[in-house]
Amino acid sequence: MTASPVATARPLCIDLDGTLLRSDLLLESTLALLAHRPWLLLVLPFWLLGGKARLKQEIASRVVLDAATLPYDGRVLALLREATARRRVLCTASDARLAQAVAAHLGCFDEVLASDGQRNLSGRGKAEALVARFGERGFDYAGNARVDLAVWARAHGALVVNAGAGLARAAAGRCELLAHLPDIGGGLTAWLRALRLHQWLKNLLVFIPLLASHRFLAPESALAALGGFVAFGLCASGVYVLNDLLDLPSDRQHPRKRLRPFASGALPLLPGIVLAPLLALAGLALAWWIEPRFAAVLAAYYLLTLAYSLRFKRVAMLDVMLLAALYTLRIIGGTAVIGAALSFWLLAFSMFIFLSLALLKRYVELAAMLAEGKDGAAGRGYGVDDLPLLQSLGGSAGYLAVLVLALYINSPESIALYTRPQVLWLLCPLVLYWVSRTWVVAHRGGMDDDPVVFAVTDRASQLVGLLCAVIALAAI
Repeated sequence: MTASPVATARPLCIDLDGTLLRSDLLLESTLALLAHRPWLLLVLPFWLLGGKARLKQEIASRVVLDAATLPYDGRVLALLREATARRRVLCTASDARLAQAVAAHLGCFDEVLASDGQRNLSGRGKAEALVARFGERGFDYAGNARVDLAVWARAHGALVVNAGAGLARAAAGRCELLAHLPDIGGGLTAWLRALRLHQWLKNLLVFIPLLASHRFLAPESALAALGGFVAFGLCASGVYVLNDLLDLPSDRQHPRKRLRPFASGALPLLPGIVLAPLLALAGLALAWWIEPRFAAVLAAYYLLTLAYSLRFKRVAMLDVMLLAALYTLRIIGGTAVIGAALSFWLLAFSMFIFLSLALLKRYVELAAMLAEGKDGAAGRGYGVDDLPLLQSLGGSAGYLAVLVLALYINSPESIALYTRPQVLWLLCPLVLYWVSRTWVVAHRGGMDDDPVVFAVTDRASQLVGLLCAVIALAAI
């Protein structure tokens, strides 16, 4: 890093996307638009025909971004606050509507230069605008990309932000290098967090039909189920990345989700936009190679998840029904991948137990909002006043799952599959205890956002699961 910039009479011009902001407002606003009105994806190419500036203006006129929650670079904010003796200019290729909102929130800019629907203020266009305003070599400029080299070629000083040493050397060849603030992105660790590999634990549900049909000792079925687990994992990771991109505004208002890699600015948005469909396609291709019927189930899971992410997660009660269905589809997929018959009892049990867990997920989110003093969860159809209702419905759904289990024990299917089905009665008090305890833990604030991950990692839940497995084996 070179010497820090000194206060001078020259204006300090700051780029927005990737420099002051650890994000890109064009991508942010496009994702916000598609999250609420996905059909406008078909109109974007026609707007682009009018030029990039028009595209930005059309999108910006249809969305509202909360400037207070955007991921700013603290180092650049510090430079701005120290440069009180200089004229501070926000100079960006983003649309003027969005740039003005950022400037109004920060309250430290004397002037804003931005794209206006006719002129895209980027690269040479930005350089010409700054020279026209402040004269040749009459300003210092902070930027982060190679397109900014055209600006530095006509600036007095360069501040290179969130970029490598190569760009800093290139900038130094065009004007005086005042400062180099290297990229502090999250790297591999942040990408692994974005893929949410720990959420692959949910895909262990694929193995339930393998266990329930007593085919876990058949190598072919076991390998097929393992492949199904990986396919679901790839597809689910693609969904998680997409969901995080579409949920940026609401995640930034959540006490824990605001730390997610895309919401916090630890990862750039564009690679995530590319990666999301690639992961889904990889999962679907693997599923087709294993078993076409399983690929059809996985495709249904993906489409239903898209519908949930784009619209239905904001519809109260329908969202939890869909969450329960997505969990159940993993079990249906596990049945398809090994070619087993679909069990009515397993479907009924899974629908009720996962409805209970979906309601529990919403309950935990709302409880966190209540603790923050907020009225509801952003981007969801619930308010904190709904907490008692969700608790009542969720507990009831869990107890209905236990009832289904009890009815199954005396069914012809159970008698045909187990030599000692009466032993299975021991499962009922265990599952009843687990459902009750899970809701007690949530009520006392001891649960994370995802109850399925909690169920897999919680010691008491692991013990209940182990005892259930022992009882099932004893009944065979």
